[in-house]
Amino acid sequence: MLSEFSLIDRYFARRARTNTRRAALGIGDDCALIAPAAGEMLAVSTDMLVEGRHFFPDIAPHALGHKALAVNLSDLAAMGAKPLGFTLAFALPRADEDWLAAFSAGLFDLADRFECELIGGDTTAGPLNLCLTVFGSVRQDAALRRDAAQAGDDIWVSGTPGDARAGLGMMRGEWKVSEQDARSLRRALEYPEPRVALGLALRGVARAALDVSDGLAGDLRHVLERSRLGATIDVDALPLSPALARLPRDVQLQCALAGGDDYELCFTAAPAQRGAVEAAAQQEGVRVTRIGTMTSRTSPQAAPQIAWRDAGGTPLNLTLQGFDHFHAD
Repeated sequence: MLSEFSLIDRYFARRARTNTRRAALGIGDDCALIAPAAGEMLAVSTDMLVEGRHFFPDIAPHALGHKALAVNLSDLAAMGAKPLGFTLAFALPRADEDWLAAFSAGLFDLADRFECELIGGDTTAGPLNLCLTVFGSVRQDAALRRDAAQAGDDIWVSGTPGDARAGLGMMRGEWKVSEQDARSLRRALEYPEPRVALGLALRGVARAALDVSDGLAGDLRHVLERSRLGATIDVDALPLSPALARLPRDVQLQCALAGGDDYELCFTAAPAQRGAVEAAAQQEGVRVTRIGTMTSRTSPQAAPQIAWRDAGGTPLNLTLQGFDHFHAD
């Protein structure tokens, strides 16, 4: 039977030691020691994934390992930060060696791609619960912050938001799709791609950014609140994957605007930077789409408002609610 320390060593510490060392001191001491490059600051983010809330109990452990790190790397991407390392703390109902082998493989497959070193953590018995903290580095003047948008900025989004929510609805039986679309949508839900390279390429080009984790409509309001602005969104400009485009229009909009779990980047940039944004996206092989404009508020005290329009500029009355971790979707 695996003990706590043999579990850590067999599936996590040994693999971590084979990686390129980014920390001055990693696994094996009371604390890890890590420092960014000269002139840069640490970017730090923590995310928790709870069984039954953030993932289905029967999710493949390889997919869970990938997603657990991907959602954290996505936060670094949104800041334009380069990954350095991460910690992993988790509770397991039992030490299943097959499960641990697949989970750690999914975790390190992604960690190796981004040269992000596991530098510490903890494990205990209990209901399945994963908590990762990721560390990155970025110059203070290059960080993509939520409070840096300006009126007149273009609003952009990467990828095709809504696929993850469409996959969740499919798995819940809310709608039916073809087998081919089912594979595509399920992969979007279980294997999100953190846009780290795009975030790095947008430094000095974009002004404000965040990752779409709780739905585009809800997450964009965080930028509006911090930058004290409003927004106008062209709903017909929303990029849809072929699988999502085959669902009814009301499902498309609900998934694309309020679905969550996509981990795409939503960012703003001056209109003069359109060519630079498109060049950065092309360089990294990522689709980006201009979907709207940042607008001034009627007063500094006014609540942030999003005006929804169709391609012809006609106002649309949409009632959307982003994901809330304390209420059912």
